[in-house]
Amino acid sequence: MRILIDIGHPAHVHLFKNFAWGNQAKGHDIFFTCRDKEFEIHLLKHYGFNYLSFGSKYKSKFGKLLGMFKFGIKEYLAGLKFKPDILLSHGSIYAAHASFFLQKPHISLEDSGNMEQIRLYLPFTKAVITPDVLQIDLGKKKVRYASYHELAYLHPNNFDPDNSILSKYGIDAREEYAILRFVSWYATHDKGQIGLALEEKKDIIDYLTSKKIKVLITSESKLPEEFKQFENNFPPEYIHHLLAFARIVISEGATLASEAGVLGVPTIYVNSIIRCYNEDQEDRYGTIYNFRSADGVLKKIEEILSAKRPEYGMPKKMLEEKIDLTAFLVWFIENWPESFRIMKANPDYQYNFK
Repeated sequence: MRILIDIGHPAHVHLFKNFAWGNQAKGHDIFFTCRDKEFEIHLLKHYGFNYLSFGSKYKSKFGKLLGMFKFGIKEYLAGLKFKPDILLSHGSIYAAHASFFLQKPHISLEDSGNMEQIRLYLPFTKAVITPDVLQIDLGKKKVRYASYHELAYLHPNNFDPDNSILSKYGIDAREEYAILRFVSWYATHDKGQIGLALEEKKDIIDYLTSKKIKVLITSESKLPEEFKQFENNFPPEYIHHLLAFARIVISEGATLASEAGVLGVPTIYVNSIIRCYNEDQEDRYGTIYNFRSADGVLKKIEEILSAKRPEYGMPKKMLEEKIDLTAFLVWFIENWPESFRIMKANPDYQYNFK
């Protein structure tokens, strides 16, 4: 089988990497396409995957419209050359449209519920695989699973945190540190949304440093000069090892917040958009605290730091209730389209992949 995977975000490389390795071990051919955003290319190179970059992403409204056509054409041409049997992505408009012209099935993973994107790819997509907490109507194409996207790469079956990696990059594992994640607000779903204002970021940093907590900032956009001393230069391929041993995580980004949450790290997510998976982690497992603004954030930070840090690792209840998404996805794609029929007839079949 030949599988073309389109990547739209660095987290998507992590989402599909174990799937790709598992299928390559079975003799299947995997090829990635991407745009140049943050460090997707760095990760694809690091993991040794075959890939093609279509160039930098656009930030303006007009640029995004131009990119939809430009990158869609490039995706189609890449497909003509690679000749995939199936296309796979996390909500890629380009892969969906290319699949229509290639006359090959496109299967999408979806956990954000951004309808402005879903409306553009859904008509050209054969199946949409979503976490069961995503309560949007996607019709008969929707396949629900009991997990999070982050468990495709952070489930204990696929990830074992190693604190020895920290010391290789100048971080003392015995030292308490906080990870702060700031987003760029350039994404289409970020329009009109808010997170932390500059003064609010300063207040958080000042409070953490006053408590002798080392601050490490990861940011999609350039940091102000006054924050440069806290910039985190930890290699992106090892970021989850760094996350796993953090004392606290404060994030404007939903994905990094969810990653920290499934690793059992006390996490504060600040964004006017609250994702379903972040809500689920707060309601069911208490690993994330969701805030639509900065109101109450400092108080919650103080509360977390005054309490005993939870045990490292994925909460036991989460491990009992959620499936290994990578194992499920390998089965689903390899057995397509019969797998789709099985899941529609018997959704509990997924629990074979704990």
